[in-house]
Amino acid sequence: MKRFRRHGQESQRDRLKQELFQFNKAIEHGFPHQPSALGYSPSLQLLAIGTRSGAIKLYGAPGVEFMGLHDENAAVTQVHFMPHQVELVTLLDDNSLHMWTLRGHKGLSELLEIGRFTLTGPPGAPPSVTRVTAVLAHTSGELLLLGTEGGHVFIVEVPGFRELEERNISLDQVAASVPDDYIGRRNLEHVEALQENPINPNQVVIGYGRGLMVIWDLEKRCAIQHIPATQQLESVWWTEDGSYILSSHSDGSYCRWMVGGEDVNDEEEKSDIPYGHFPCKLPSVKVVLAFSGGMPRASYGDRHCITVIHSKTHVALDFTSRIIDFFVIRDGLQHTDPSALVVLVEEELVVIDLQTDCWPVIQTPYLVPLHSSAITCSHHVSAIPLKLWERVIAAGELQNTHYSKKPWPITGGQNLAPDPPQRDLLLTGHEDGTVHFWDASGVCLYPLYKLSTAGVFHTDADPNDNMNQGAEGEWPPFRKVGCFDPYSDDPRLGIQKIHLCKYSGYLTVAGTAGQILVLELNDEAAEQTVEAKVVDLLQGQEGFRWKGHTRLDVREEPVLFPPGFQPFALVQCQPPAVVTALTLHSEWKLVAFGTSHGFGLYDYQQKNTVLIKCTLNPSDQLAMEGPLSRVKSIKKSLRQSFRRIRRSRVSLRKHHLQEANARLEAELAEMELAPVQRKIEARSSDDSFTGLVRTLYFADTFLSDSSHNTPSLWAGTNGGCVFAYMLRLPPVEHRADEPVTAQPAKEIQLMHRAPVVGIVVLDGHGAPLPEPLEVAHDLARSPDMQGSHQLLVISEEQFKVFTLPKVSAKMKLKLTAVDGSRVRRVGVAWFCSSRTEDYGESGLVVLTNQGDVHVVSLPHVKMQVQYPCIRREDVSGIASCVFTKHGQGFYLISPSEFERFSLSTCYLVEPRCLVEAPLHSGSSSQRRSQPDGASSTHRYTQLELRMQVKSLSEASKRLSCMSVCTKHHPLHDLSNFPLISASCILM
Repeated sequence: MKRFRRHGQESQRDRLKQELFQFNKAIEHGFPHQPSALGYSPSLQLLAIGTRSGAIKLYGAPGVEFMGLHDENAAVTQVHFMPHQVELVTLLDDNSLHMWTLRGHKGLSELLEIGRFTLTGPPGAPPSVTRVTAVLAHTSGELLLLGTEGGHVFIVEVPGFRELEERNISLDQVAASVPDDYIGRRNLEHVEALQENPINPNQVVIGYGRGLMVIWDLEKRCAIQHIPATQQLESVWWTEDGSYILSSHSDGSYCRWMVGGEDVNDEEEKSDIPYGHFPCKLPSVKVVLAFSGGMPRASYGDRHCITVIHSKTHVALDFTSRIIDFFVIRDGLQHTDPSALVVLVEEELVVIDLQTDCWPVIQTPYLVPLHSSAITCSHHVSAIPLKLWERVIAAGELQNTHYSKKPWPITGGQNLAPDPPQRDLLLTGHEDGTVHFWDASGVCLYPLYKLSTAGVFHTDADPNDNMNQGAEGEWPPFRKVGCFDPYSDDPRLGIQKIHLCKYSGYLTVAGTAGQILVLELNDEAAEQTVEAKVVDLLQGQEGFRWKGHTRLDVREEPVLFPPGFQPFALVQCQPPAVVTALTLHSEWKLVAFGTSHGFGLYDYQQKNTVLIKCTLNPSDQLAMEGPLSRVKSIKKSLRQSFRRIRRSRVSLRKHHLQEANARLEAELAEMELAPVQRKIEARSSDDSFTGLVRTLYFADTFLSDSSHNTPSLWAGTNGGCVFAYMLRLPPVEHRADEPVTAQPAKEIQLMHRAPVVGIVVLDGHGAPLPEPLEVAHDLARSPDMQGSHQLLVISEEQFKVFTLPKVSAKMKLKLTAVDGSRVRRVGVAWFCSSRTEDYGESGLVVLTNQGDVHVVSLPHVKMQVQYPCIRREDVSGIASCVFTKHGQGFYLISPSEFERFSLSTCYLVEPRCLVEAPLHSGSSSQRRSQPDGASSTHRYTQLELRMQVKSLSEASKRLSCMSVCTKHHPLHDLSNFPLISASCILM
């Protein structure tokens, strides 16, 4: 009977887990790491970016995002959308071609790979014969033209990737039609460019590396014109009216060639070198309204420029990193009016408004470079009140007056995701002393506001130095664009810890040089001085000498702070070590901070120091080095490591055999009792950084007796020590006059000295205490003060519950398993049931050094679920992880991208979007599309069924159908025969 009841309880618990917990990785925020290719579909209005890791990402209107990953570990070198269809083709640097489609499924679109292909040459041919260098997606949507390193052009039918050998354009065919005097001077080299005549899809221009351009007629299968350019070719562009071809060359020139029935003579070449006859750093890569490069190498070798020329306006846009590719978006019924220039550079995407005077930048709603300065820390705040949200947005809008007022020009697809249930903020601290506020409510991580702390201190940067404007009359007329700036004026400015109170609007940030700033949100600009309160965490102890960086110099003169968060208090730790722990209690007007030397408590209302506690171990000399010390004590670290090894060996020799056997038997007995766990090894007090403060926590709980609760401060160190201080706060009416006092109340030393990474106090119901001011704003119930409280101490190796106020051990859970897991991140989250709206549970969310995420129940401290989340080798990803209050998390998968994951069945942010096949008159793709937007589903369902047919007779019928079609009907007339065309495509 007992077994049956226990089984029933376990089944009920399993069902509850399914209602509460579900692991998902749904979205990546930020800018793709190491982009390598760019594509754009004017008909779909979708942007595609390929990366060196083989990822392909599509973006449309805000919220419309798709991501795919090639199986091959190869870089994406080219991306091409099939005209007027929902397919695209990618070329990898392993010479493989891949076709992708946006297939409809349950009313939404998903990006799927539907085919792959690699050109195969004749037996014994060198690899250069089939090495693809240029790709042209033909307007018909049914052909790909592939130019190769060997100079051949292969024609492939899609989506089946069938090579049409009879239509291929061999190098011999082209060479036979080229004048002998040109061939005699040079060989043609590889195919550099392929472009289609905008008004006659039967004609394509083939551009060869040595400069020759050949206009080829696909229907007649012959060359109809030769353009014998004399310079190395870089790119080709056919003007919209089809009357001219523009070519760009390696000497920085671009030429205009008239398209006619006869060959163009050398003297008819119209050449223009915009920046003079000098050697150029970069060749002109494209010529539309804009061209890349053309700068004299000797003078501007470090510039990454795109020159835009329109009428009398001439601007050289100077970008922050190497240019990958660019394109122009055109408006109007005929898509001829240039409206925006979209430029992909290595570290960001920049969009220029070409319809507004001065060509301002359009702010991007996604693909924002999170790493404009290196990210050093993150902080997430859930459920932001509307008033604070609006004030932050208003402050951010005042910073963005230099952006264009035009809406985002890439508008493809429909965002079908529901509105976010709440307003969430993600705050990122950066190496240059800035804090960026991001709207993390939905799919797009949108920038709201940027706070800079550098103005409080003296740095090498001149605040009046404007790098965005060139000198008047300068030639070339440079203009700096983009926000990526990885260089910090002073690395001591780096932000290490952030804490924001969403109810009061108080913010505290702490930095690399021991600086702690307290800021308040102000809607008006204010000029004020910020005085530093120096706190000596060593408390005058002798024998210690700081060898690290010096503290930052605070400006003594008043500083004008713009609307937004403005500093009014500054604490400077001495020694100026990195701040490792920080917490704010806005109701008590207190800030607690910790470093590797100790911790302190600061009253920011009275601007007084309440408490200073030194935690430095006398043997901990490494804590005096500092992270930015010019001379790292590597020898000392190695020496200490060898000493620890030597001590362990000596101790083993001194033990008697009986003691060793007894210890072994005890370990075996413990392993039998808990086979999935191993014994926790005690750490020596001589280990480095034992005094480093890992966590700080405010709680209103019972410390002296079980009948009187009192405010308290708890601190946990790297050496497994927990300090508790009882705080006395004066009455509200005397809060500004009477001082806050603190006295030691408890001290706990964990037996195994494992670092303390989290402290939580549970009320009489076993629930975590609410946040400051949360009860006052009726957003949480008051904590239960009738029952006894419990203290949960989370170390790297176990969870231990103590009763309060006696601080006696009640229960524990060992996380350390056979594989050696250690807790790296911990947070408290609320998990709502997916079936019952009025039910939910609090739980601890834990990330280990193995990259696994655990959920531990409260107050019983039992393991609920475990999911693999981050690769164990990704140390930086694990270190950057931050949890939310509703079971989500963020971590850096690259310096510029956050991966977002969810553990909750109710809170999941993911793209939900639909892309429909565009309507295009006169195109066979329109006849294949369906009115309900599921054309690609219908089409490729038939395709897959057809491709599964193995009958030889059925295949031969299709081949004969194809040969009849291509023999009797010109390429541009295939749409007049929809049944035959459909058969050809669907085979």
